[in-house]
Amino acid sequence: MKHISATLLLLAASATNPALAQKASPETEAVKSIITTFFDGMRRGDSTMVRRTLAPAAVFHGFGGEPGQTPTLEIESINGFLKAVGTPHPQIWDERVTFERVLIDANLASVWAPYEFYLGSKFSHCGYDSFQLVRLADGWKIAHVIDTRRKEKCK
Repeated sequence: MKHISATLLLLAASATNPALAQKASPETEAVKSIITTFFDGMRRGDSTMVRRTLAPAAVFHGFGGEPGQTPTLEIESINGFLKAVGTPHPQIWDERVTFERVLIDANLASVWAPYEFYLGSKFSHCGYDSFQLVRLADGWKIAHVIDTRRKEKCK
């Protein structure tokens, strides 16, 4: 019983004390860093910064259709997205992600990340981002992004 109590105390302490919690591997941190840079570039309206995070021939998918109807899967234009990011807009595009799961095998990484999207300080929508990254000669790059989008039942 004492062993179980000590284990529970250690687990509780590691949840509240970052020094006792396990650190992420350097590869996991590198993957997270690329995604963070992607969203930092979006917040700044810096399409060059965003482009540097993308692999050649990267693909973005989005869901179209009206709420309550069967969604359609659409390929979003990378160039159109980059143009939109770099075109001045009145509000900051602020996508706030949490890294829920990062899986890595050799030169492939998969990231599952809940997010909330704000236009300036106003909540717009939420969902999950799913990223596929590849490690190329110049480091990790985003090869594919797909997300869900909703205005309710966030976190």
